[in-house]
Amino acid sequence: MVELFATDKLKVLCPKVKTFIVDELYPVELQMLHGPWEETKAQLDVLRSKAKSLGLWTPYLSENEGGLGLTMAEFGQISEVLGSTPLGHYVLNCQAPDIGNIELMHQFASEELKAKYLQPLINGDIRSCFAMTEPEFAGSNPVNMGTTAVLDGDEFVINGHKWFTTAADGAAFTIVMAVTNPEASPYERASMIIVPLDNSGYENVRNISIMGDEGGGYLSHSEVRFKDCRVPKSNLIGQMGEGFMLAQQRLGPGRIHHCMRWIGICERAFHMMCHRAASRELREGRKLGHQQTIQNWIAESRAEINASRYMVLHAAQKMDEQGSKAARMEISTIKFYVADVLMKVLDRAVQVHGALGITDDTLLSFWYRHERGARIYDGPDEVHKSSLARSILKGYGL
Repeated sequence: MVELFATDKLKVLCPKVKTFIVDELYPVELQMLHGPWEETKAQLDVLRSKAKSLGLWTPYLSENEGGLGLTMAEFGQISEVLGSTPLGHYVLNCQAPDIGNIELMHQFASEELKAKYLQPLINGDIRSCFAMTEPEFAGSNPVNMGTTAVLDGDEFVINGHKWFTTAADGAAFTIVMAVTNPEASPYERASMIIVPLDNSGYENVRNISIMGDEGGGYLSHSEVRFKDCRVPKSNLIGQMGEGFMLAQQRLGPGRIHHCMRWIGICERAFHMMCHRAASRELREGRKLGHQQTIQNWIAESRAEINASRYMVLHAAQKMDEQGSKAARMEISTIKFYVADVLMKVLDRAVQVHGALGITDDTLLSFWYRHERGARIYDGPDEVHKSSLARSILKGYGL
């Protein structure tokens, strides 16, 4: 928690969340990550029930919806604490892609869809996924896709191929982005539609191996296909042709969620690096931390993590006060900057651990595999840098 951004609510909540995470998840996280998903899920369900009983469930939702009514800046600081373990967000029902789907449906879904899909998702009774990225098209261009949804009477008929559909394994439904208005302008061609995953026209082809790790359940990324997949027209979220607009509404807050989670990872990796440097003996009377190169890495990491935190909380505060459109430049900045810091800190921590760092005996290898995508998903570094530079240069007449 940062004093500059602290609130009375956070001063009570942050220590409570941290104690729960450290006491309940840290001791079992490695076993859970490397065990079968069904066994892990059973253990996590117990912890989720405990989180509910402690009043920690869905803190980002309003109090009327069963949450804690946190602002984006407040939730960002809770997200950092949760991010210090790969399972923290899941235990409090704050995990992607569910949190993004919850926020999207809360704003734009019909009351019928909210009752059928949103409320069970908020309760933690089901999981969801989000099908947008396609293997045949550049993910950095969200208006370019081949999946179609054609109206046939009162139903959409969906055909297409998606991948990196996170957490599809075991999910109850997906929100799929598909072209519904092919003759419209590029930004008004697509729509978002809910598809229950027991639909006969849906196929989960495989869990994609991420640097050798397929994962399972919530910890998976799937390749999926829709073949003559029929769903009611009423499963449309928002209006026809609003898919791109809805994607932007979803991605802005999502990037802040990710960045604060990454800072949580950085802090944990930093702690591991410092502990190793202070305890690993090179020879009698000399520890690894006495080496100037190691000291440089520690100093640089501390500065970069601190800078990242203030940048992200500033962006979150601006979004709270002025909306995501006004914070667009800040969001692009933190997306590429914090992702880069994350990979630097993880790489240094692995190096300081030596051979141990590339084994699965610590969390570092898990994060190194699964967080390399931070510089790619939700807009690659290059796209965000280009967007930021163009916005800056407009002020100079270019």
